[in-house]
Amino acid sequence: MPVTIRDVARASGVHISTVSRTFSAPHLVNPETRVRVLACAEDLGYRPNRAARALITGRTHNIGLIIADIANPFFPPLIKAAESQARHRDYHVFVADTNEDAAAEEELVHALAKQVDGVLLCSPRMSNSLIEQLSREVPLVVVNRQLAGLPCVLMDVGQGARTAIEHLVGLGHRQIALLGGPRGSWTSREIRRAASAAARTAGADLTVLGPNPPTEHGGLAQAEPVRRAGVTAVLAYNDLIAIGLLEGLDALGVGVPQEISVVGVDDISLSRLTRPKLTTVATPTAAAGRTAVDMLLQQDTDLPRTSRGSGAGATVGVRRTTAQVMLQTELVIRDSTGPGPYAGRERPGATAVGPGPHRRADPGSPIVAAGDVVAS
Repeated sequence: MPVTIRDVARASGVHISTVSRTFSAPHLVNPETRVRVLACAEDLGYRPNRAARALITGRTHNIGLIIADIANPFFPPLIKAAESQARHRDYHVFVADTNEDAAAEEELVHALAKQVDGVLLCSPRMSNSLIEQLSREVPLVVVNRQLAGLPCVLMDVGQGARTAIEHLVGLGHRQIALLGGPRGSWTSREIRRAASAAARTAGADLTVLGPNPPTEHGGLAQAEPVRRAGVTAVLAYNDLIAIGLLEGLDALGVGVPQEISVVGVDDISLSRLTRPKLTTVATPTAAAGRTAVDMLLQQDTDLPRTSRGSGAGATVGVRRTTAQVMLQTELVIRDSTGPGPYAGRERPGATAVGPGPHRRADPGSPIVAAGDVVAS
């Protein structure tokens, strides 16, 4: 006969409900009791029936993770961190790729809504109003997009862009280009807003080129426009665009950083393999994945309880959160930035630029990011 939950309860000396919570909500069980129950379950060969549990609790213990482009090296650390955090909480993650397509995002949310307890939307391309509408169908946590009234995990790319511009101005650059990201990107708008303000404060001129696809090809296509713009430094929307730009400038015979300095955003692994190595704004993608999972699982005690199997389909007992978490970014200084034409000179009317916060030389170790709760 198969081992039942009653057998585990009897062997571990606890009530059946405690065994159930050990598998469905382990954070609610005393750690010592949880270890004992899990050990007894392992010894007896007990495996909880997820389908049966879903019928009772209304929870699937599945999470949907929808990302903009699985080929972008920005996303795998986030995916791996989210999956690891979910497994720690006894949840499974379904990953879906939209290929930067807003219509595909909407279709995937509808498709996943009845199969998961909640969805993580990473760098969505849909409109704010559509995301808000979909949040009434299934609990959502949004990563890399700020929406009032919805839980969001944000990376402080604004601070990162300001620090990058200050770094370039401090090196003596006054003509700077910004290679924007895809149309509709919150991150791209934040980078542009912060970079423009920082350039004005420092007395530098900022030329915006874009929008651009967030790919190596997007940067490669901008190499000639960057050269024609007469700038001596570039801040790119992400590392892939920056890496494409490095390739394009090299093909044109433009030296980096001798003639043009280049800064990216993300600190993907490839940024340490380019020649020259890429100066970049490191974003805490793994921390964002873990935080997003925790935020989703805290929306109730924890996720919506639906009348699965009853045909009602109504969600009851849901406590939604509107918390927003901002994760720190850091400028990692490598070899793709160097002195500009104004090195050692100050431009009249410019505000002096100090070393600024959130900067470090590249130590060859991963970024450790701290999160701060921001009022929604």
